[in-house]
Amino acid sequence: QLQVVESGGGLVQPGGSLRLSCAASGGTLANYAIGWFRQAPGKEREPVSCISSGGGRTTYADSVKGRFTISRDNAKNTVYLQMNSLKPEDTAVYYCHAARVVPARVYDYWGQGTQVTVSS
Repeated sequence: QLQVVESGGGLVQPGGSLRLSCAASGGTLANYAIGWFRQAPGKEREPVSCISSGGGRTTYADSVKGRFTISRDNAKNTVYLQMNSLKPEDTAVYYCHAARVVPARVYDYWGQGTQVTVSS
């Protein structure tokens, strides 16, 4: 069974950068579309960005367009989220989600999350 683990979170000042990683084990991440989601205290989990299994298609929430970049290295079984020009409102727990659709079944897996705090 696929397992995904996020890393790279931390405390950063406004305007700073972080790179989150979503590393997979127990399966081949290349078979999965990957989404990054975030959940701030008292708010619902929301999508941030996603990338297709081959990496050819990416999407971003309007709130992060131009600041965040999603990428993947299937050889390393890892997906990245480069976050630049961070704002206090980006503070949240960031989750990685792997999804694969085959006939009659959907496989999806969540990581445990990594905390990102943007504060001076």
